[in-house]
Amino acid sequence: MLYMVIERYKNRDARAVYRRFREKGRMAPDGLTYVNSWVEMNFERCFQLMECESVRLLEEWATHWRDLVEFEFVPVRSSKEAAEAVAAEL
Repeated sequence: MLYMVIERYKNRDARAVYRRFREKGRMAPDGLTYVNSWVEMNFERCFQLMECESVRLLEEWATHWRDLVEFEFVPVRSSKEAAEAVAAEL
């Protein structure tokens, strides 16, 4: 399943997040796959697309970052999958 991970940097401190990432990497558990990410121009939030079978893996990963980041996990599907899901109702 795909998840859009919305990260809000605590105290608007993106530098602390990037510093830890440079030193320790993503620290994702096996089974959690990073797909892509986008960062707001003002560095307040990051939007990461992640893939895994269980939200439990996202929670495990987030434990390494919760002192610096507030997380929201949103299950998502591709536009193609959404169109296919509603096609029968059109």
